[in-house]
Amino acid sequence: MIDGVVLTPLKQIFDERGKVMHMLRQDSPSFQHFGEIYFSCTYPGVVKAWHLHREMTLNYAVIHGEIKFVLYDDRPGSKTKGEIQEFFISPENYMLVTVPPMIWNGFKCIGNLTAIVANCATIPHSPDELDRRPPDDPKIPYDWALKHR
Repeated sequence: MIDGVVLTPLKQIFDERGKVMHMLRQDSPSFQHFGEIYFSCTYPGVVKAWHLHREMTLNYAVIHGEIKFVLYDDRPGSKTKGEIQEFFISPENYMLVTVPPMIWNGFKCIGNLTAIVANCATIPHSPDELDRRPPDDPKIPYDWALKHR
């Protein structure tokens, strides 16, 4: 587990009308403060990677579809420097992934449905605190191709 990343199982409450999908509450241990909420819609097979926030903490949950979510730690002095971590997140594997600043992250929509990824960020988005790299950047040792295990 990459140092500082927190996984929180989330509740879904079902009844004959549908369901409620909890994500983040003010009294949750993962909650810091509110910056903004946005939804990233990603088509099947598309990779949205890599990006790193210098100040923002991310709180991701997938409310529709499925993603492979990948993290890479290259923080100087981190006890998990060089580690890769991947999760498969969907309504069927419903969780909140809290990502602290300075962790490279990205995701790939897998399956046949558009994925909708919700992020409750701790600060409003600003391009001035964001770094980006392409999905195939050689500085990040990860291959987004389908792995047959």
